[in-house]
Amino acid sequence: MGKSDSKGQDEFRAAVTMTLLWVAGLTLGLIFLALLAGLWLDKILNIKPLFTILFMLISIPITIVLTFRVVKSATARIQPGTKKEELEEKSHSGENR
Repeated sequence: MGKSDSKGQDEFRAAVTMTLLWVAGLTLGLIFLALLAGLWLDKILNIKPLFTILFMLISIPITIVLTFRVVKSATARIQPGTKKEELEEKSHSGENR
């Protein structure tokens, strides 16, 4: 019983860690992309801070929406108290229908 609980906690921690890594990578990647695109457009069009600031401000709500979606999908997959074996048995026995 103790090993089963420990295994479940380890799987939960791994899922939370992976979700945090996804969110952090997504946030940093989007902000970095917005920064580079803004600097590049500012350099080409010779309008110094306009596109950089604009893209950085636009990236904030996009990051929030994407973070919400990633966390929502991850929490839908993490079902506390339900083991993988039980879910597989239900899907194979036809109880889901």
